[in-house]
Amino acid sequence: MTTTLTPKGVATRARIVAGAAAEIRERGLDATTLDDIRARTNTSKSQLFHYFPGGREQLLLAVADHEAARVLDDQRPHLARLTSWASWYAWRDAVVARYRAQGTSCPLSVLMTELGRSTPAARRVTTQLIRQWEAEILAGILALQEDGEVAATLDGPQAARALIAGIQGGVSIMLSTGELTHLEAALDLGIEQLRGRSER
Repeated sequence: MTTTLTPKGVATRARIVAGAAAEIRERGLDATTLDDIRARTNTSKSQLFHYFPGGREQLLLAVADHEAARVLDDQRPHLARLTSWASWYAWRDAVVARYRAQGTSCPLSVLMTELGRSTPAARRVTTQLIRQWEAEILAGILALQEDGEVAATLDGPQAARALIAGIQGGVSIMLSTGELTHLEAALDLGIEQLRGRSER
């Protein structure tokens, strides 16, 4: 949207997006209609199209943004405090707990498929998520390097990217099999490799 919203408008739009996300989580994307979302959010048809003039696709893109933010929010506050090994293992447990609770139904993955993973809008959502996630993990690695817990020679950005790749691979396998063991292995080995690069 290019229209500038009032604070009340911003709140209303956010309420519609959150309600749509909850509806999709409960019913599934295919079973969720705009009428379901309007009923859940107590929104008129004119209101819905005021905030989402592009209709269903624009609303789904906003919901995808919402779900992408939840991926990181579910890891907080641990993700923002990766300054000790204890905090890294607490983060690891939060990631595993998040995907254990989610199970094999991934709203974000369903939305990305619906929007078309190769479209610019869908790529933007995924790219923004990965970059933010990578930046927060990198900040933790740099904090450990500053404290001498990880060798200064370690390529921090590369290590952060490898951890993200491992997590995403483990999640992909979990969505296909229902098993968390690959995700747990990727996290455990990634952290242990960081610890093995200590200067102490």
